[in-house]
Amino acid sequence: MAETETIADGSDRAGMPEPAEDSALTRGVATIRTALRTLPPTPGVYRMLNAKGDALYVGKAQNLRNRVASYTHLANLSNRLLRMVAETHALEVVVTHTEVEALLLECNLIKRLRPRYNVLLRDDKSFPYIHITGVHDFPRLMKHRGARGEAGDYFGPFASAGAVNRTLIALQRAFLLRSCSDSMFASRSRPCLLFQIKRCSAPCVGRIDRDGYAKLVAEARAFLKGHSKDVQQELARRMQALADRLEFEGAGFLRDRIRALTQVQGRQDINVQHLGDADVIAAHQAGGQTSIQVFFFRGGQNWGNRAYFPSHDKQLGLDAVLAAFIGQFYDNKPPPPAVLTSHVPADRDLLAAALSSRAGHKVELVTPQRGDKRKLVEHALVNAREALGRRLAESSSQQKLLAGLAEAFGLKAPPQRIEVYDNSHIQGTNAVGAMIVAGPDGFIKNAYRKFNIRGAATSAAVPEGESAAARPARGDDYAMMREVLGRRFARALKEDPERANGTWPDLILVDGGAGQLSSVESALAALGIADVPVVAIAKGPDRDAGRERFFRPGLPPVSLEPKDPVLYFLQRLRDEAHRFAIGTHRARRAKGIGASPLDEIAGIGARRKRALLHHFGSARGVARAGLSDLERVAGISRTVAKKVYDHFHAEG
Repeated sequence: MAETETIADGSDRAGMPEPAEDSALTRGVATIRTALRTLPPTPGVYRMLNAKGDALYVGKAQNLRNRVASYTHLANLSNRLLRMVAETHALEVVVTHTEVEALLLECNLIKRLRPRYNVLLRDDKSFPYIHITGVHDFPRLMKHRGARGEAGDYFGPFASAGAVNRTLIALQRAFLLRSCSDSMFASRSRPCLLFQIKRCSAPCVGRIDRDGYAKLVAEARAFLKGHSKDVQQELARRMQALADRLEFEGAGFLRDRIRALTQVQGRQDINVQHLGDADVIAAHQAGGQTSIQVFFFRGGQNWGNRAYFPSHDKQLGLDAVLAAFIGQFYDNKPPPPAVLTSHVPADRDLLAAALSSRAGHKVELVTPQRGDKRKLVEHALVNAREALGRRLAESSSQQKLLAGLAEAFGLKAPPQRIEVYDNSHIQGTNAVGAMIVAGPDGFIKNAYRKFNIRGAATSAAVPEGESAAARPARGDDYAMMREVLGRRFARALKEDPERANGTWPDLILVDGGAGQLSSVESALAALGIADVPVVAIAKGPDRDAGRERFFRPGLPPVSLEPKDPVLYFLQRLRDEAHRFAIGTHRARRAKGIGASPLDEIAGIGARRKRALLHHFGSARGVARAGLSDLERVAGISRTVAKKVYDHFHAEG
């Protein structure tokens, strides 16, 4: 243990880098001091950059000069910030008009650049919404995810696709709104199955008029806006009136609609009157990690929750993590008027002002201390605590599996990044390669990659001296594997030659036997890479799971005990790679099936393409048509007909 030593400015050396790192730290401080000469005392955002120009840290400041100057006072910096200063080679600054504007820009840059020394929101997928379209005479009820470019009303967010799908089915039963596309609606001549099972009112064939359908749409909107009690009371009143007139069939129909609404509410678990639109965010820290639970309430109804585990330095406090999370979470989604938090986030007033500026309406950040709102926060906090407990237990189990993997294959240490490769194709067509990544926290899905295999790898490989007729035409799996590994590591050498960014694997797994292993070895050898361990997983006799054989360079194949947890772990890695490869292949094949030769002709849009296909029956029919035949198609001018004809009859 190094002795405490007084340095030039009188600060304590405890916690400082070792002497070997002093030169880097001195250079980093000098870089910052040089930048200070031109920094203004105004609000803005600063970026610490490493030698390659990648962002190490993004921060905002009310006074740029004072904030950046704090990084030169080494005695006040944590070990994390000392390491950051030592890696700093340049500083970039953006001046803003206000600190609120700086905070918004900071959150955007962190999400885009993902600097290693910031708190990072790992999983930030878009949420699904319920959309009632607004331009059609008979609006459509549908699930929506992504940008809200289409007119209409959007209700959400829902925590998962499963939650929104279950709600949609119940809403269809309650309000009988159509879910079909506009083109399907226009082409119907008789009711579809949804009408038969009482999930649609069949406006496509006139089973309900425009005014009657508009009333259903208004009821659906009112229910989704939180007026569920009013809607149910009105339906109950109408049901009773029908029953009093002995119109039992109509009364039974309304009874079924009321039951469907009750099903929606029964899945809410928690409903709070007078809450309106609000998000509940609760955070819990333990073991150097933070679990954050977000519950979505709209119109007082609970529309689900989702757990997050942001990446951050273990010494960072809960208030700072919570503030960073909230800023990034709402960077690409509108915040509700109220955000209830379990703890007071850092810079709460500034954060509330930034959210209000982004949303275009007032957003309150509230940490309730009593009442129904506090009960909601405590419920979310219990979920956050339990989610973190499960994650820590899984992490411990995962570490044991990685240690067992290292022991089984003679690795120097438990691997922190495992890359698994598999290919998928049908006789060389639509060939794709897939790479999945796993580590101490499980599968790292944002690191997955797919490769569209091209060139000679997709044609049959014929050994020298053997005629092509001697073997069936098929894809060469070995060439495909060489191509995938070659492309992956050629890029790795270009982007991270020093292996400093954690993007190089500690272990490569490939689905296959000795042939695939040889292909990987040759691909790596061609790039001069000889220090990355490689293991090939071959299925056992009769493709029996549990009897796999593992091939390693220069060593005889081995098998693991059928009930060994490490074997199950390896099977799970292989199966995940296979699932990802198959899914990618099917998506590419489906896209190819849906493509048409007409898509390649400039000036042929959807309308003209539809007219040609309706007239000739298929793209092949269009290709065989004469010029005069093409001119007879409605909407196809002589110029367009000539263009289509020349496309299919070009010489050479």
